[in-house]
Amino acid sequence: MFARSTTVHGNPAAIEVGIAYVREAVIPTVRDMDGCVGLSMLVDRESGRCIITTAWADADAMHASAENVRGIRARTGEILCGTTEVQEWEIAALHRRYETRNGACARVVWTEGDPSAMDDVLDGFRTSLLPRIDELPGFCSISVLADRTAGRTVTAVTYENRAAMEQAGGRARTIRKEFLQAMGLTMTDGASFSVALAHLRVPETV
Repeated sequence: MFARSTTVHGNPAAIEVGIAYVREAVIPTVRDMDGCVGLSMLVDRESGRCIITTAWADADAMHASAENVRGIRARTGEILCGTTEVQEWEIAALHRRYETRNGACARVVWTEGDPSAMDDVLDGFRTSLLPRIDELPGFCSISVLADRTAGRTVTAVTYENRAAMEQAGGRARTIRKEFLQAMGLTMTDGASFSVALAHLRVPETV
């Protein structure tokens, strides 16, 4: 399965209007497109940064939708008063303990490494990282997206609420540091978000 993420560096004052637009206009439009398996939206109400991710049954479906979503993306950027950045990914792993709940938050980490080592890295995510993350307090789900050609990954760990995410923070950082060192990965960015919308029908992959 595959995913397209659109990052909007928007205006914090426009966040709620942007969430309403995505919920009322974007979701009904994209879910009727062939191969679409849902949409999620993460928001940082302080910075105005938002990440809207659509999931697709395969690469062909994702690429076929590109032209149809171009106008929607532009309008979303306008409403959020920000610029947009688009990336396409393979959904390498997804594991849920619980469905996403109201008030859920997510810690998102971007990494890069040697593209030729991506198979080992993704295997390590599934066999080494996920079992340890699953034990964190308040853990709900984890998804790992990969760009094999560029050697990049983005991992989103969702917690039931912000208090749980903060409680798990120390252990999560230790787990992440050990894993990145073992896999030869460099963390390029990290941020925390509120889960504004979670309408994904992506099946469990691990």
